[in-house]
Amino acid sequence: MLEFTKMTGLGNDYIYVDCTNGTKIKNVPEVTKKLSDRHFGIGADGLILIDKSENKDADFKMRIFNSDGSEAEMCGNGIRCVAKYIHDNKLFDKDKISIETLAGIKKVKLLEEPTGDCNEVIVDMGEPLFQDNNIPYDVFEAFNKDLDLDVKDGKMRFTVVSMGNPHAITFVEDVNNIDITSYGPEVENNPVFPNRTNVEFVQIIDKNNIKVRVWERGVGETFACGTGACAAVVACGLNGYTDENVNVELPGGELEIEWGKDNHIYMKGPAKTIFVGKIADI
Repeated sequence: MLEFTKMTGLGNDYIYVDCTNGTKIKNVPEVTKKLSDRHFGIGADGLILIDKSENKDADFKMRIFNSDGSEAEMCGNGIRCVAKYIHDNKLFDKDKISIETLAGIKKVKLLEEPTGDCNEVIVDMGEPLFQDNNIPYDVFEAFNKDLDLDVKDGKMRFTVVSMGNPHAITFVEDVNNIDITSYGPEVENNPVFPNRTNVEFVQIIDKNNIKVRVWERGVGETFACGTGACAAVVACGLNGYTDENVNVELPGGELEIEWGKDNHIYMKGPAKTIFVGKIADI
């Protein structure tokens, strides 16, 4: 019998399992695919495991598995929900938490309400990465701003950014008129990206507001992507389209992103518990 909590960050929903109590899951990729199925499982964009960290600089550790069973380096919406889970289940008694991910240790701050509830979290997402041997891109150009890729009906220009996981961002006039189910998987699986990539389609509203749709690697289109929103803001800044504080409108809601003077990206957004439950057949 597996106990779980279903949580969402702007519609980017995951199944969360507390492993700090000794819970173990065998064959996590297959279990993830089964649990994520929206007809025969719980239904989610993936599975996130919460555990204690063996790193002396981190309080907890999170592992993220996409609905196709692949493991992701980082999930911005997911880490906010992990922080809320830790708070709500009284696993830690401080409002600042360090969480280990495959993209490094991330620091989060809980925004408690007067009632003691926590429904918003600020995450220090770290510095955006460009040319680095650890970033899974085969092609690098000046600031990664001008990567032209062949797509089905011509060429599309991308800015490539890593927020610990890979992102390819392109600018469009109207995100609602983009055939994301066609372009998304084509770009995700382009051989330029040996570990595949997340793909963001960005519409500039003004210097402080953008609209974004995300094709998430290993999942498909999602209502929101925290690392994608951060990468989009970085791409906008590199191309001179926006200032350092940007409101990002996603299909599932809005995130506040700041590119700080310390070169770190700060993300503020909601986290919500949908339901808790138990599942016997995994």
